[in-house]
Amino acid sequence: MIKPLCIAIAGVIALSGVHSAQAQDSDAAAAAQTRERDLRTLDNVIVTGSRAPRAVDRIPGAVSVITTQEINNSLTLSEDATAVLSRMIPGYSESTQALTNSGETLRGRIALRLFDGVPQTSPLRETNRAGSFTDLGIVGRIEVINGPSAAEGLGAAGGIINYISKVPEEGTNATLTTRWSTQGTGDSDGWKLGLTVGHKQDEYDVFVATSFVDRGMSYDGNGRAIGMRGSGSISDSEAKNLFLKAGMNFGENDMQRLQASISRFNLTGKGNYTGVNADRAAGLTATAVRGTPLGSLTEFNDFDQMQLQYRHDDLFGGTLVVDAYRADQAMRYPAEDGRDRQDPDIAPLGTLIDQSEVTSSKRGLRGSFSRPDIFGISGLELSTGVDSVKDTTDQRLAITRRVWVPPMEYTSLAPYAQLSYDLDRLTLSAGVRHEDGELSVDGYTTTWYNNRVFVEGGTLEYSATLPNFGAVWRFNDALSAFASYSEGFSLPNVGIPLRNINRPGQSVAGILDLQAIVVDNKEIGLNYRTRQFTASASAYRSYSELGVSLSTDPLTGDFVMNRGPVLIRGFEVSGSYIASDALTLNAMYSRVIGKTWWRAGEALDKHMGANDISPDKISANVSWKFVPNADLVVSSTSYLGRSLNTGERTSGRTLLDATVGYDTGRFGTLSFGIENLFDKQYILFTSEASTANDDWMAGRGRTYSLTHSIRF
Repeated sequence: MIKPLCIAIAGVIALSGVHSAQAQDSDAAAAAQTRERDLRTLDNVIVTGSRAPRAVDRIPGAVSVITTQEINNSLTLSEDATAVLSRMIPGYSESTQALTNSGETLRGRIALRLFDGVPQTSPLRETNRAGSFTDLGIVGRIEVINGPSAAEGLGAAGGIINYISKVPEEGTNATLTTRWSTQGTGDSDGWKLGLTVGHKQDEYDVFVATSFVDRGMSYDGNGRAIGMRGSGSISDSEAKNLFLKAGMNFGENDMQRLQASISRFNLTGKGNYTGVNADRAAGLTATAVRGTPLGSLTEFNDFDQMQLQYRHDDLFGGTLVVDAYRADQAMRYPAEDGRDRQDPDIAPLGTLIDQSEVTSSKRGLRGSFSRPDIFGISGLELSTGVDSVKDTTDQRLAITRRVWVPPMEYTSLAPYAQLSYDLDRLTLSAGVRHEDGELSVDGYTTTWYNNRVFVEGGTLEYSATLPNFGAVWRFNDALSAFASYSEGFSLPNVGIPLRNINRPGQSVAGILDLQAIVVDNKEIGLNYRTRQFTASASAYRSYSELGVSLSTDPLTGDFVMNRGPVLIRGFEVSGSYIASDALTLNAMYSRVIGKTWWRAGEALDKHMGANDISPDKISANVSWKFVPNADLVVSSTSYLGRSLNTGERTSGRTLLDATVGYDTGRFGTLSFGIENLFDKQYILFTSEASTANDDWMAGRGRTYSLTHSIRF
């Protein structure tokens, strides 16, 4: 299947090239005008999901763009990497306020996180740590695609979240940002120092950014220290970030570009506090006290990335983009003395302490070509390309150096082709992506807790052809409707079933839980956009015959992966109203329902809980520019209570936040933020739904922050 598809793609490119060669000069000028227009209207253009600029009203699906201003407003409140998604994206779950993003899903499924198009997650071992990989201060915008995408493959079955780095402006400029935050006690104080420098002149541009963040302890609304989460906490930690990007335009009309970037991010716990388990019977949440934590190693997130990109904006009348990247990621978790860490050959049972550590190394090549008006047909655009990746991931118990999940190597080659046809009021799109992958695992022996059984290694082949279809009808310049069908492909969390094998005679090739997840997504929606008012609404149905839902092992507290059919339905609506030059109002609502089976062969009537599906969410904010150089933003986020047939019950709540910004002119901008304005006491949903004492966590209480940013 893969060879005919590659040949077909090459043939289409060749045919389009023959036509375009006859008018290359005129196309060069047109391409330059198009690029300038796209830059001027960036907020209405999205690149993720097609790899070529597409106007939002030409995309048959629900997409969102989080702007620089919205990112900055969220950073004024907290340095949480995923809080901005919870506040701005209807279908995104509650932020964990921690280093772990366990339970944070997009429309009930795990999304593929990208940084400038490079995957930050491993398809082999979902670590729930991919939310913290860079300083958000260098991110210019976040593009969110809800549902599978043809142009982005493995891991994108639940949608895509692409963090796009800032670009330098003309000339030379620098921005120095300082931030101080507190909850009113000395050990809650935190601070940040960040510097960005951009230079753009003629054909050359450079962007450099560095930052240091020191975080103190976090306290809940009752003034009680919040515990150190079992999968990692951002409290009592330090984060360092370095980012460098340099580019050069060259060739006729500067139509070609070569760009290189390096990103290095490290977040490490300081080890000043140790966790204390909750006491549910007494109503006491998990907390932390000063002291040496379990284990001898601090937890960390370590993300390093290098990327080289070549772009040609007038190759046979189209645009060619080639990305080569290397991404190395390592995550160490807090120490535990649970049953699955024990081994009587090392220490008496109940006394052994160990720490999980995951390392992942990716090498990838992404190529894409897009060309408008192919075959001389006005409005007909082709986007095509091929992705190649090699991912090697393993998980060890770091103190004793035991193998917990053996080295897993996944290689993939995935070509795709997408056609889009713009008629007068109608845009039609259709495409296909073919995933062709191979998972290799050598033989290994499980830990003592899982009976030290030998598991025979092997190779699994993964192959899937994923079509998509869509249509957008524009009733007028303001109102449009869309309908789409798309399929996505992902691997399950391969590491979980591999480490949990406890019966002899098993082989990698025979594990049912390693079969791929193929999701089909159907969606309809409306978009309305005028200069003063925008609104969107969509309803979707996402189904996987062999999906994944999560539960918790009552003995170890670790996640257990359940395979079976998964059906997710949802509805979301959002809107923005510019009442005047000084006043803007925004609101959104989302409802997601997920179901699977109780036992194989039964009806899909078991509700999926907070580890997968967020409760209904209502958010609103008001932005008021009360004087020409000052603004006030007040926002609220409400989650509704719910009771599920699994016995899970969660209570509803509403949190208010506020920020005030004042531009002093030559002395920079001052911003003051208050998170959880009324100091409300609440339990995080994933903790409220859990039965474990070590992870029964309260949310953060009132937090004050003061940010100063000066540009020179």
